Amino acid sequence: MTDRRFIEESFPVKDVSTISAKEKSIRHGHISTLHIWWARRPLASSRATAYAALTPATDDITEWQQRQDFIVEMSKWENSLNVPLLERARRDILEAHAERLSAERGETVTVEDIEAGRAPRPRVLDPFAGGGAIPLEALRLGCETYASDYNPVAVLILKATLEYPQKFGQPVAQIDNLRHGLLDLKTKRTVNPLLEAVKKWGDWVLEEARKELADFYPPEPDGSIPVGYIWARTIPCQNPACGTEIPLMRQFWLAKKSKKQVALYFQTLRVSKTLRVSIVGDEYDPWPEGFDPKAGTVSRAVATCQSAAG
Repeated sequence: MTDRRFIEESFPVKDVSTISAKEKSIRHGHISTLHIWWARRPLASSRATAYAALTPATDDITEWQQRQDFIVEMSKWENSLNVPLLERARRDILEAHAERLSAERGETVTVEDIEAGRAPRPRVLDPFAGGGAIPLEALRLGCETYASDYNPVAVLILKATLEYPQKFGQPVAQIDNLRHGLLDLKTKRTVNPLLEAVKKWGDWVLEEARKELADFYPPEPDGSIPVGYIWARTIPCQNPACGTEIPLMRQFWLAKKSKKQVALYFQTLRVSKTLRVSIVGDEYDPWPEGFDPKAGTVSRAVATCQSAAG
């Protein structure tokens, strides 16, 4: 049996790359929001390559073009949960796998045999799974999937992405919801117990953090509460007449858009040997003459003091 896979012969690289690039702007429902992970693989390319690697090549030009178009359509973010489209992809993969098993065993193996557990599903192993994009898409396509990573943070991400949703995320019938205290008698909806648990304990962590960190985030005079700080390492100015601390920052931009430009502005007050920090631009303080936010205090290991008379 000649087992040529579609990915060995052809692949819509340009189209899938364009779709993958668009994923960077997705902030809701994407696994990348679980935890930042370097070298994260796009879901689009992971789904497309898994499908192309598990389905056979074709010499028929019409079928070839249809397969190319299908891969592109399947890769789109809006089709991640498109049931008919995913069912077709799973069927294509299982049909190809059944054919391979039949040739290996010398007996007929059908898709129904695989779905019923009488024959194994195609197995996908990702030994360096990282953020989990490849194993997630392999699972989505109906494969028996194995994922591992040496980094314990990656392992936790994989559990949250691949394992916990299957174990604890199945929607629970209303009577079970009532039994577990997830719904009251007036609620007429079925909930995901994992989602409810994440919301509950996420809120708990947030409230406990607010109590513990309240002293570090005091309210402003207008009642607003800061949600974060900008910090920088400092070194003393080497000028004996100055002696103030220099914050090591490569640039001072806070917002740099065509309709909104805001920056930090530092001044070294030599008399008091202190720093004065202000926010300039838009609705804040006026923009100082000659001020260039992209020129920070440090470049190529050379620090510059922001001096001013005072």
